[in-house]
Amino acid sequence: MAEKNKYLLVISNCPDSISATNIAQDLVSAKLAACANIIPGVESLFSWTGKVDKANEHMLIVKTTAACYDAVEQRIKNLHPYTLPEIIAIPIHTGSAEYLHWISTNTDNP
Repeated sequence: MAEKNKYLLVISNCPDSISATNIAQDLVSAKLAACANIIPGVESLFSWTGKVDKANEHMLIVKTTAACYDAVEQRIKNLHPYTLPEIIAIPIHTGSAEYLHWISTNTDNP
């Protein structure tokens, strides 16, 4: 079982595959994330500047540790093309011990 709140899924939607891939590549290369999944074809409806807007996006799901979160958030903000990028962290309360260990060994905890 995972140590409570040690592991996180960080979600950020991107406007296209290029920005999603650039962010994912940066996070994994910097060892701030063990893995990042890019899910294309996400249809988003949201409130922006007082009206309901709609966009087709690519969802980025990042597997990381709580110790890396601040650096992950800052990197996403620096690389993301949106003025206000979605950055949401969801704690992983439990999971395969071997997979969670893999996340730990493939991230550098700052």
